[in-house]
Amino acid sequence: MNPLAKELNATIEEASPATYGVLSELGRELFFPRGILTQTAEAKKDAHRYNATIGIARSGGEAMYLPALMDRVNGLTPTEVLGYAPAGGNPNLRYRWREDMFMKNRSLAGKEISLPVVTSGITHGLTVAGELFLDPGDVVVLPDKAWGNYRMVFGIRRGAEIRSFPFFTGEGGFNTAGLVRELDGVLAEKGKALAVLNFPNNPTGYTITSDEAESLVAELLSLSGPGRELVVLLDDAYFGLFYTDDVPGESLFGMLASGSEHLFGVKLDGATKEQYAWGLRVGFITFNAVANGREAGLYEALEKKVAGAIRGNISNCSQLSQSILLQALDDPDFPRQKKEKYDLMRRRALKVREVLENPAYEEVWEPYPFNAGYFMCVRLKGIDAEELRVRLLERYGVGVIAQGEDLRIAFSCLETDEIPDLFDIMYRCALEMRQEA
Repeated sequence: MNPLAKELNATIEEASPATYGVLSELGRELFFPRGILTQTAEAKKDAHRYNATIGIARSGGEAMYLPALMDRVNGLTPTEVLGYAPAGGNPNLRYRWREDMFMKNRSLAGKEISLPVVTSGITHGLTVAGELFLDPGDVVVLPDKAWGNYRMVFGIRRGAEIRSFPFFTGEGGFNTAGLVRELDGVLAEKGKALAVLNFPNNPTGYTITSDEAESLVAELLSLSGPGRELVVLLDDAYFGLFYTDDVPGESLFGMLASGSEHLFGVKLDGATKEQYAWGLRVGFITFNAVANGREAGLYEALEKKVAGAIRGNISNCSQLSQSILLQALDDPDFPRQKKEKYDLMRRRALKVREVLENPAYEEVWEPYPFNAGYFMCVRLKGIDAEELRVRLLERYGVGVIAQGEDLRIAFSCLETDEIPDLFDIMYRCALEMRQEA
């Protein structure tokens, strides 16, 4: 093992033996190299005369550039656009994101969390988390209604065993009891489990209510203990897109934070959906653990391991995307612009709820509860979802997603006045199939 990895592992184990215990073999091997990168960082700080360390071309004190590229970017310097970002991300953006995280999550008040590390989107953050915490044969617990890419990220890439539980109860709320039963069995069997919680949920568009959140947090904290180490990944891709008043309005990350030395919170979030910046691919990974006053050293070691994982994979994330996001966050008009888009999304969601009150639709489908995010789902009654999807596409030019016996509708990409027509077409097409059967 590389001496730098051993050094990081010693720091982590001394601060929190439980955290060290949940690291994968790869997680223990990861480190951030001190070679060229460290020397370059030192030179950037102290080489006041000449700096011949940077692996880019420079001219006139800035990154060398082609006007054909820079002419398409306004308000940023060539270095902010074309230079390399540090492996862990732009430091100013990382501090700003953590500052905003405390503002948006009231339960974090007074708690210690790591400095977010920039990832190339949330999927990349999930991949890094899998590298840190999962060995082949470890168990990941997912709801039955979950984003399909989790199985690729954790099952295929890391060799983890995927176990699931029903997302909804019979009454239509989140199935906390089902999750707890599954996790309890895994912890009794393996001594370690990783749970993925995604609220607002993709594909259902459901986020837990305040009462459900309070119960879930208590149950998860009670499940963890010595020899029962629980890693909870909070995929907060759709954070902030809450459309009803009965939800917490914050991430479970803050509510779980610092609650148990045997429960480790990992928050994955980013600009993708929160800031309507899908293609910029700016995500963040943030940690919380209990280390009895040694959290700072623990977090620094984990951040270096993440930076090492990024360095050994994609080297660093897009400088341009990070510079754009940082400047946007500092724009005085940013909050108003963001609220304007939120209000539009909420109107669409409420329009869907209004349209689905049509009693005629009960003949062919039942909508699942939804109150957040981009999507909602209907459970079809005696109609094959894939056949209906294909017919909608071929005969009506309408695209939806078939998942098992369900159809997923992304109201996020529909104008509000298009929503009634969409569901009417779906209904008529479903009736045609039933009549032809």
